Amino acid sequence: MRVKWIQHSLERWYEGARRDLPWRRTADPYRIWISEVMLQQTRVAAAAPYYERFLARFPDVDALARAPEAEVLVCWSGLGYYSRARNLHRAAKLIAARGEFPRDYAALRELPGVGEYTAAAIASIAFGQPHAVLDGNVLRVLARLLGERGDIGSASARGRLRAAADTLLDRKRPGAWNQALMELGATVCVPREPACAACPLAQFCEARRRGLERELPVKLRRAKPERVEKTVLLVERAGRILLWQRDSASPRLAGFWDLPEPHQLPRAALGDAVAGLRHSIVNHRYFITVLRAAVPRAPAGFRWFPVAALGEIPLSTVARKVVKLGIS
Repeated sequence: MRVKWIQHSLERWYEGARRDLPWRRTADPYRIWISEVMLQQTRVAAAAPYYERFLARFPDVDALARAPEAEVLVCWSGLGYYSRARNLHRAAKLIAARGEFPRDYAALRELPGVGEYTAAAIASIAFGQPHAVLDGNVLRVLARLLGERGDIGSASARGRLRAAADTLLDRKRPGAWNQALMELGATVCVPREPACAACPLAQFCEARRRGLERELPVKLRRAKPERVEKTVLLVERAGRILLWQRDSASPRLAGFWDLPEPHQLPRAALGDAVAGLRHSIVNHRYFITVLRAAVPRAPAGFRWFPVAALGEIPLSTVARKVVKLGIS
């Protein structure tokens, strides 16, 4: 009976409180898949415009499968974690070769880049299959709801929360239930200042009852971000910028074009500093100085690109930020 009340309370709240997001207006598994991959490591507000642009360029899985990888990366450029785009592209080719989108959890898990959470989300939202999702928002909601005191990164605590997610799942409406639980975590049961007064599950919440809503969930402290200082060179000539391309086997930003560093152009004439940028990648905080520089000619491995053509190549985020500043 308690499970039924929790389901009823959350689903009724979701019907009136859910945000109008573009991926919630479709049951197309391709579009749901794209949205779920984009939302990994990316905030909703940042992902939404990319989602619209990506689907305008690749409206279905066949269009994505036919596209060159470089074109896919250009469309993804700015979202970061580019292995997501490469896995999407690889998976699209597999799906196109099979002739249909996988319709069950096990088949979805076989796709490159599709883990437990993504497979459960697609299976439940697109196909109505009873698979509970367990992302960061859901873990936080369940940890507070159950009063889970263990570190949610541990196998034991996560196992208990997984069991709770499976127990609470509305098997008649698994897609709506999963989205409601994620929405609650994203908008009400937020990390630092949960809005308990607006929560439809407040009466059932063990953390709320014990006054622990701001202490749960328990997480081990992350390592302190590493500070990295670097310098890049802005080499311009007649409306063009000098760039170099990372190797296709590079462990980071493979195939992307980027601004050179001083050690790559030892004969460059260095000028004034024109900008300072901050950029974060996983557990690194980059503090980047941009210097103007000049070279008599493009060295081997470098190319001049017109500024107007930079939107047609996979360009690093740092290089894009420099161009956005209107320096060139």
